[in-house]
Amino acid sequence: MKSSSLRRIGALVLRHYYLFRGSWPRILEMAYWPTVNMLVWGLTSQFLAGDSGWVARASGVFIGAVLLWDVLFRGNLGVALAFLEEMWSRNLGQLFVSPLRPIELVAAMLIMSLLRTTVGILPAALLAIPMFDFSIFALGWPLLAFYANLLFFGAVMGLAVSSLVLRFGLGAESLAWVIIFALAPISCIYYPVGILPAWLQPVAWALPSTHVFEGLRATMLDHQFSSGHFLTALGLNAGYAVAAASLFLSVFQTARKKGLLLNVGE
Repeated sequence: MKSSSLRRIGALVLRHYYLFRGSWPRILEMAYWPTVNMLVWGLTSQFLAGDSGWVARASGVFIGAVLLWDVLFRGNLGVALAFLEEMWSRNLGQLFVSPLRPIELVAAMLIMSLLRTTVGILPAALLAIPMFDFSIFALGWPLLAFYANLLFFGAVMGLAVSSLVLRFGLGAESLAWVIIFALAPISCIYYPVGILPAWLQPVAWALPSTHVFEGLRATMLDHQFSSGHFLTALGLNAGYAVAAASLFLSVFQTARKKGLLLNVGE
């Protein structure tokens, strides 16, 4: 290979090196996905190995957990992607030349989150009926409580991610996927909170998603709706919503003063 070709290849590699060096989310992402997958399935395997009889009693629980996890995931992406699409098209500046207020943008993103999530999850829920003889709709009214709490928490996380992207630029857009999946191991999707190390359990209980999945297992295994988990998740969601909205509005005001709305980049 000619030396000139090697220089060109080296220049491109150097370009990406500088890109990674200036963007800590990209560096974090390289080790992130293997670590999260190891934690989720390692904890699940540990739980099943210690309580194999649970599997026989839990017909459909895993399918229900997967479907509800997707509500949380898509609730987050529904808000984050609605915001990112405005940044990708460099449209934020044009939007706020109009009388549009930040709170109206947030309301529109929340509606998009609801629509995206419902359209995305409904076909999977319907397909589970003929494929696995499992209908998540059989949960009745508790399903609505689970759905609303997870969708709202996902949207709140999406709003927080949007704030970080607005603050750090498009180099941080991967946080839309990174942050929500970081919650998967401690949301206890497939196993009870007791399987976590003792020092990590208070962190898990501080998440609305943990209370929802614990409530799901109580409903499906014990046939009783846990109002305690529901109300706790609702209260936590309210607190996180206030924090996320405050963060977004604060970052937005800073971005407007510094002209970042017209100069969106990596």
